[in-house]
Amino acid sequence: MSADTAAPAETPAATEQPRRPITPATVGWIAAGIVVVLALAYVTKILEKNVPTWLAGTSLSRIAKSVEYPVYAIALGLLGNLVLTLTGLRDRLSGAFRTEFFIKTGLVLLGLSINLSLLVTAAGPAIVQALLLISGVFLFTWWLGGKLGLDDKLRALLASAVSICGVSAAIAAAGAVKARREHLAYAASLVIIFALPSIFLLPWLADVFGLSDAVAGAWIGGNIDTTAAVTAAGTLAGPDALKIATIVKLTQNALIGIVAVALTAYFAFKVEKSENVEKPGLIELWRRFPKFVLGFIAASVIGTWYAETALAADNTAAQAVAGNLRTWFLILAFVSIGLELRVKALREAGWRPIAVFGSATVVNIGLALALAALLFANFTL
Repeated sequence: MSADTAAPAETPAATEQPRRPITPATVGWIAAGIVVVLALAYVTKILEKNVPTWLAGTSLSRIAKSVEYPVYAIALGLLGNLVLTLTGLRDRLSGAFRTEFFIKTGLVLLGLSINLSLLVTAAGPAIVQALLLISGVFLFTWWLGGKLGLDDKLRALLASAVSICGVSAAIAAAGAVKARREHLAYAASLVIIFALPSIFLLPWLADVFGLSDAVAGAWIGGNIDTTAAVTAAGTLAGPDALKIATIVKLTQNALIGIVAVALTAYFAFKVEKSENVEKPGLIELWRRFPKFVLGFIAASVIGTWYAETALAADNTAAQAVAGNLRTWFLILAFVSIGLELRVKALREAGWRPIAVFGSATVVNIGLALALAALLFANFTL
């Protein structure tokens, strides 16, 4: 069935699908998948360390020196995806491809290196940018999806994904509107497909445009859909750009709960009046709020306190340990991005969802750049 077709009444919602029982065989496949992810992460570290040496003195020497671990990790993830798909093992191992867990853990660890003063001063313009950007891109995507005749539930997923934070927002929206599993698969696949080129394109364009680290970071954080892809692009743009990109993206992430509750209310009271849908409230808002944002803030508080109270040498050593651990979690996340890509879902979606998401991405790029240049032009790190 095409994604453009309305779901039949008896189709279960995406969030109502029964979970597969945990069996020894399932645990075994997850363990095998973890081995695959760890192996690809290890190869990523090997390539990052040795490729510049291997290609020294060749015409590719300069390129090799500029390529960082997100590039190797994503490329290896995509290669692993192809191999596992061809061998029929991908779905069995997919339980270990935990991009969300890896990236959230890595970002909490990143909070240890971000001084609380930076977090506080960047919060103001980041909130303004998030509110304007989410509202503008969400409404445009919703309008265009309606013009092209998309199902309302799919429109909600696409609009949430492209305007807030990709797959996480799509999952939250799916629960709010009782979307079909196929709709969630389409949205998640589109997020990854459009995020991958953005990882490399936006840092390059930021350099071409001569953007400051603050503006580049705000543009990357406000525009790229997934938190993992934002972190990858921010890493390529530089450490200062990464800090701003992370703060901006986490500010958008914090609004997931509000958008999910608003969608629940809209579908409950307007789209699905006849259904017995529980009214949303503060508890629902808290349930959908991304708790790792609080972990990031707490880590920033702890890191700032330790930096001010510990000896400089001790703080440097602690930051090195936290930074190394963070790098490993981010590599695992970037590998999982490549492993999670599902091209089949895009083929089944038809052209209209792709056209809507692609058009919204273009609008997002332009609006995010304008807001970043306006709100972060004089921001000092």
